[in-house]
Amino acid sequence: MAIGYAARWPGSPGKNAWMVAAVIILTAQGVVAQKVRVEEELEAYPTESVDLRCEFVDGGSLTKLTQVSWIWEPVDGQRDNIAVFHPLYGQSFPNMAFKDRVIFLHKELKIPSIRINNLRMSDAGRYTCEYATYPSGNEQGTTTLTMLAKPKNSARAVTVQAGSRSVAVARCEAADGKPAASIQWLSSVGGNHSTTVSNGSDGTVTVRSEYRLVPTAADNGREVICRVEQRTQDRPWTEVLRLSVEYPPTVTIEGYDNNWYVGRSDAVLFCQAKANPEPTTITWTTASGSLPDTVVVEDNKLMVRKVDDAVNTTFTCEVKNKHGASRQTLTTFVIEEKREPVEEPQTGAVVGGIIGTLILVGAVVAIIFLIRKYQQNTEGPPKHKPPPPVKAGSSTEMLNKPSEPPTATETVPLSPGEVYYEPTGGEPVTILDEDANEALNGGAPPVLNKDATDGHHGNDSSNHGPSSANIPRGESFVSTPMYV
Repeated sequence: MAIGYAARWPGSPGKNAWMVAAVIILTAQGVVAQKVRVEEELEAYPTESVDLRCEFVDGGSLTKLTQVSWIWEPVDGQRDNIAVFHPLYGQSFPNMAFKDRVIFLHKELKIPSIRINNLRMSDAGRYTCEYATYPSGNEQGTTTLTMLAKPKNSARAVTVQAGSRSVAVARCEAADGKPAASIQWLSSVGGNHSTTVSNGSDGTVTVRSEYRLVPTAADNGREVICRVEQRTQDRPWTEVLRLSVEYPPTVTIEGYDNNWYVGRSDAVLFCQAKANPEPTTITWTTASGSLPDTVVVEDNKLMVRKVDDAVNTTFTCEVKNKHGASRQTLTTFVIEEKREPVEEPQTGAVVGGIIGTLILVGAVVAIIFLIRKYQQNTEGPPKHKPPPPVKAGSSTEMLNKPSEPPTATETVPLSPGEVYYEPTGGEPVTILDEDANEALNGGAPPVLNKDATDGHHGNDSSNHGPSSANIPRGESFVSTPMYV
């Protein structure tokens, strides 16, 4: 196998030879190590028992076994014999710490397994099964025993007083565990934590953690959670803690309705106090010192048997606990007649009415806007067409002569009320009202003709040419002068 491996390795013959030698040496060492078969690692708990197995495997060789010993190494450099077996002299347990706790499971050299009862945390370490053989000398195998311990978990809240500096308000501990536990805090309070670790003489570890914050009255009763995780636990251990923050009282007076009328018999005031610890005393007084005869006090409640002018005063409630005192005052006014309660409109109904009205107004405005937009879209340009121009040679003819001045028979659009003078020196012509002009000309712009000014031919349509009805006011189908 080694030769085949070297043959596949590229390189010089000298290098291959060194590789073959190295493989052979490692293989030989593996064979030697396998002569004593043990378990490499074991875990156990205090008060339990553990079996350390050992077996000599000679593979058919002629090795002679003389004696077997179990050697315990609690720390590096310290070796103690705890059990010895000889085929002639029997077994021996020289270490007093293991006496009466160690036994051989088989009274054979080839299988010298032992059992350790009533384990202790201090039993952790390396255990070597060592043979004295001939002719190869000593052969051995080592097992590492790890002792585990479940931690003793506990947590508690610390009672503190509200103040301005950071203090520990909760503590959590995982004691005597192995390996060491880890502690976490889960909270929305907004504090921080500190953790310390201490090692025990038996190899266990104790972890302690404190949760700290600047306590206020509002923090009293709030929750924080301690969470402990450790290898030996099936699941994380948790504990919910309620913070205990003490503070002096805060006081309010309730129950006054501004309707203490003369003769009323059910007037009541309540002195409400928040404090930790609970208040020790609650005292009612008035501005004059003593209470009126019509007043009865029960704990924090002040009752007026019959309202009169004597309770038209200022009441004071004072509350005390071990951290201090606090007081609150209230002035009551006695009226002659009872005030009938006025039903106030429901806020919801008012708001709903306002919203409904706004929606209705918005809908009406939208409808009007759509109607107007529709009307604007339907009003397009005029649907009529201007009459076509008259052909040349007819009785009336339209010509475009922008460079020549208008003649006596040329049609010129004029505004009503304007006076027109003919270029030939005729009499002035006054333009009639626009509607009259259009009526006389059949809807066409006024046609100025000398004959018309002389009163000849009257309204003879033959002198006006084709009708131009339906042409919008002030517009013409020609922009240049028209000749008739």
